[in-house]
Amino acid sequence: MAFEKLKNFIAPEVDDDTENEIDEYEETSAPVSSFEEPKSKVSGIPSNAQMVLFEPRSFDEAEEIARHLKQRRACVVNLHRLQRDYAQRTIDFLTGVVFALDGTIQKIGHNVILCAPKSVVVNGEIKLDSDDD
Repeated sequence: MAFEKLKNFIAPEVDDDTENEIDEYEETSAPVSSFEEPKSKVSGIPSNAQMVLFEPRSFDEAEEIARHLKQRRACVVNLHRLQRDYAQRTIDFLTGVVFALDGTIQKIGHNVILCAPKSVVVNGEIKLDSDDD
């Protein structure tokens, strides 16, 4: 009898019901806020993030860029091979696509733009003027 008391004191037996309750609590408890959610090693970048580079030679290729944006891929578009009118038309079209997807579009160089869907966070800014203030 004393041996049983000592055994229960050192290593008490857990009822299966109590163990199941603990497991159910762990499975159903979800993070309360975004601060409690697990983070990836690099914040703001999904693990499957992809970037696609384009040098369109005609306005028709803008549709392919839009398809990639819809698939949550960032696109860098170099417009230097397009005539000025077609380049502006492509920018207008992609601006509409990016707006519809709640993404961002920004100029990153002379005739080069970056289109990013909402799932890709773009930080920073590139200044294109040559002034060194």
